Amino acid sequence: MQLSDFDYHLPPERIAVRPLPDRAASRMLIIHRKEQRWEDRVFRDLPLFLGPGDCLVLNDTRVFPARLLGHRKGFTGKVEVFLVRPLEKDSSTWLALVRPGRKMRTGERLELGEGLEAVILGRNEFGERIVRLQCGGDLYAKLDQVGHVPLPPYLHRDDTPEDRERYQTVYAGERGSVAAPTAGLHFTPQVLEACRAAGASLAKVTLHVGLGTFQPIHTTVIEDVKLHSEWFSISPEAAEIMRAAKRLCAVGTTAVRTIETAMRRGGLRAMEADTDLFISPGFNFQATGAMLTNFHLPQSSLLVLVCALAGRELVLSAYRHAVENEYRFYSYGDCMLIVD
Repeated sequence: MQLSDFDYHLPPERIAVRPLPDRAASRMLIIHRKEQRWEDRVFRDLPLFLGPGDCLVLNDTRVFPARLLGHRKGFTGKVEVFLVRPLEKDSSTWLALVRPGRKMRTGERLELGEGLEAVILGRNEFGERIVRLQCGGDLYAKLDQVGHVPLPPYLHRDDTPEDRERYQTVYAGERGSVAAPTAGLHFTPQVLEACRAAGASLAKVTLHVGLGTFQPIHTTVIEDVKLHSEWFSISPEAAEIMRAAKRLCAVGTTAVRTIETAMRRGGLRAMEADTDLFISPGFNFQATGAMLTNFHLPQSSLLVLVCALAGRELVLSAYRHAVENEYRFYSYGDCMLIVD
């Protein structure tokens, strides 16, 4: 299967550059798998598609200001360090993307503002760097002070103070993501309560979004794809809630990958582990009964996952409908609900 099989045309004006003033005001395209059809709805209709026995699986990871700007010590040219994941428990050593990469050699020292410095310790398999961060106090407090919200590059704009709140779900908990689990951005406390009132339970899991979710695919053959590992956890309480449910409705691709990984490692139970699970057509879904998701980039692992759940031809036809009917795409855009 070729990566080019998962392509579609998206006019640039369909990309949502900024969020709507109201989180829950997005449109929602419903995909009915068995009937091979779709219908146009709005996100506030979500509780109408839920009932007793359903469980919304929410990824409660919190985005942190992972984009750092500065310069090489002794030079004035600008550099960027994009933190991906900590490699040690004390969070001093990180896997990072750097720019400009050709100038970032092992041993290089970087000044990133307000007393924050980084030393490049080495290079990883795909060109990422291993860096050690140094500051005079609490590292995450320093990142909150000098870091930037890691907005996707296709937005073509700098982050704003508004993004610190809007590029975050209302139920975000433990920080650790360098990109938001965007399907959750539509929820408000009122919509969550309406879902409960419809009879659905809520289970929070954690998957810290890293390179495995947002990096482009580097091969043209789907069967050759290998994702970077991402850390996830399922609490005993969440596992119990999910086991009691008749249908799991995963909010986002990261929630899908979390519960499907768990099923392949002994079932829905408490665990902490890394996952590099890549889901493509032919995948045997063992936990996911429905999924809420945003519209994804062409030829991305996220679009491939959606096609695996709902069928490539149906999904791409629905995407063409969304383009023609002026849906808003990507992280700050509208959403899609896939049901039976």
